[in-house]
Amino acid sequence: MDAIRIEGLTKSFDGLTAVDGLTVCVAEGEIFALVGPDGAGKTTTMRLLTAIMEPTSGDAWVAGRHIGKDAEEIKDHIGYMSQRFGLYPDLTVMENIEFYADIYGVPSRGRKEKTDRLLAFSNLTPFKKRLAGNLSGGMKQKLGLACALIHTPKVLFLDEPTNGVDPSSRRDFWRILYQLLREKVTIFVSTAYLDEAERANRVGLMHKGRLLAAGTPAEVKTLMRGTILEIRASEPRRATALLREQLEHESVGLFGDRVHVLTLDPDRVTREAKQALTLAGLTMSDLRSIEPSLEDVFVSVLAKGEGGETSYFPVQKWHLGPARNHG
Repeated sequence: MDAIRIEGLTKSFDGLTAVDGLTVCVAEGEIFALVGPDGAGKTTTMRLLTAIMEPTSGDAWVAGRHIGKDAEEIKDHIGYMSQRFGLYPDLTVMENIEFYADIYGVPSRGRKEKTDRLLAFSNLTPFKKRLAGNLSGGMKQKLGLACALIHTPKVLFLDEPTNGVDPSSRRDFWRILYQLLREKVTIFVSTAYLDEAERANRVGLMHKGRLLAAGTPAEVKTLMRGTILEIRASEPRRATALLREQLEHESVGLFGDRVHVLTLDPDRVTREAKQALTLAGLTMSDLRSIEPSLEDVFVSVLAKGEGGETSYFPVQKWHLGPARNHG
């Protein structure tokens, strides 16, 4: 059964199309990650699906309710954590949860047990008397999640919930999401962290309002043609610029401290890269082929969707996180 069904969903603002014909389904009890850079249309999609905003055209159903006809009813069955979730800094952790319980009309009977469970679930029990304004970024996100879950929603919408949070807190947050899956909660999360999206059951790659691809991380990776060569060299930024110039028909991008080259002819590119770096006086410590990441796939799909461009999507627009060890 689909917890979310989207058909041709479109939203335009003064001639600008923020969401363009989005069609996708999300199964009950799965994590679906909508991935894209700033301005891709992720937040607008969230607002449409949570019935905060009306679409220009198209349809969508959440928990079996239409986002237009059943807008008010939908809100009883979902939890929504926006990028700037409305925590009250002058209230304690416990008082914030109680406040949202009142807003959602959570019955007093059983409320304490549910609140205690959420505090334990999010590891906030030792901090329940602390003012929300004095919490760390990661703890604020956990509190926001607890508040969004107080009324036991069927579908949980999280708009870039780990943006700006340290890697350790991001891992803790995802552990909590996995626990929710065991309770059959469907999670629709948007993120600009492509490495993080690999933890979802399925991902959708979004750019300029359009869905470029959707499927499990493994399925999406099969969309990429070619081989990824990973190069470790001294002065990686300079090496990237040099290889972009020398390998003008290949896709070259900087990923952490490593250079990735997407090519259909790895043997030729290996020879040319070694020669170019040596002539420039740069030391290359390693060059090998690797399995593609979602970052690599997104770049590849994006290039094909925009006329076969070979340049990587600008790295600074993504939150790539620390470089992974592929070895």
